Amino acid sequence: MKMNEVKVMAREHGINPVRKSKAGLIREIQLAEGNFDCFGTANGFCDQRGCCFRSLCVGKQSIETFGLEGHC
Repeated sequence: MKMNEVKVMAREHGINPVRKSKAGLIREIQLAEGNFDCFGTANGFCDQRGCCFRSLCVGKQSIETFGLEGHC
């Protein structure tokens, strides 16, 4: 998923995406969806089963190299 797609998701949650990083926007989306704002900090473990970004956090990609393919 590209930055523009993350911005669309953010706007759908009422989040202003201006001047925010992709990771920052994802964290705000996490909060809006009722999850912790912890994207990229899971370090191999995450108990937020309902988070759309969970598999990226506990998967093989780090916050520096994440892509959002397969996003829910």
